[in-house]
Amino acid sequence: MQIIFESRNADGNQLRDLTVERVRFALRRLTTWVPRAKVQFSDINGPRGGVDKRCQVELKTDTAGTVVITSLAHDWRTALDRSLIRATRVLTRSLQRSQKPVRSRSAKLAVDHGQVTQ
Repeated sequence: MQIIFESRNADGNQLRDLTVERVRFALRRLTTWVPRAKVQFSDINGPRGGVDKRCQVELKTDTAGTVVITSLAHDWRTALDRSLIRATRVLTRSLQRSQKPVRSRSAKLAVDHGQVTQ
């Protein structure tokens, strides 16, 4: 899996190794479906402080399309963890939805008429 890291802030650049490690850990079960992940850090308010650390995680997949999750927090690590939790949850749900077998019309009619016994 290719992981692209972008940050406009000097503090965000210090988290490069930690970010790559966290993304690999969070997506370890989904690496076959996610060939590319992009993580962007930005500081919205600058030096003023507050809830202004923004982390955007973009996961490109062949089957589920592109999943983009953004979160805000007081610090970079919390924003990253929140984004990764939501991204894995959304991606897992969409992959399960796409792999769910579709029942045929005859099977549905048999169930409706009580012909199928359990």
